[in-house]
Amino acid sequence: MRFFITITVLSLFSFGAKSAPSLENFFKGKSKLKNPFSLRDPFRAPINTGVTKKGGEGKGIVIGNEYSNVPKIGQVKLNEIKIIGILVGKNRKAIARIGDKKETFILEEGMKLGIEAAELKAILPAGIVLVERIVNVYGQEEYLETVIPISQK
Repeated sequence: MRFFITITVLSLFSFGAKSAPSLENFFKGKSKLKNPFSLRDPFRAPINTGVTKKGGEGKGIVIGNEYSNVPKIGQVKLNEIKIIGILVGKNRKAIARIGDKKETFILEEGMKLGIEAAELKAILPAGIVLVERIVNVYGQEEYLETVIPISQK
């Protein structure tokens, strides 16, 4: 009797397994992803192919061991720089725009900015402090500090 019950239960499971949809057809109509099993694991770092692209729009930049697609700030006037955000933490960073352009730049302490090569001395919660070295009329070196607050727009 037990043998008959065991065979009946096993046959029911095998028929149920055959009627279940396969994994390839399981996601059809439930997801907009065409092939969800081909996606990489989100908890692992992307595989580095060793190909480096430099400059240009939409291309990444490799600096040392860091890969970044954030453009670097060039020779601009200091009065055109707008600070739109500050990241406060162990390594402080500022997010800036040049004029009315949509392109954003990441600023770090110690960077040289502008035509005058002003050094970014401090990133504070309310803005940034730039220091530039100039020679005055008498031939003496002077240091000018420029504070650029966070933009309100």
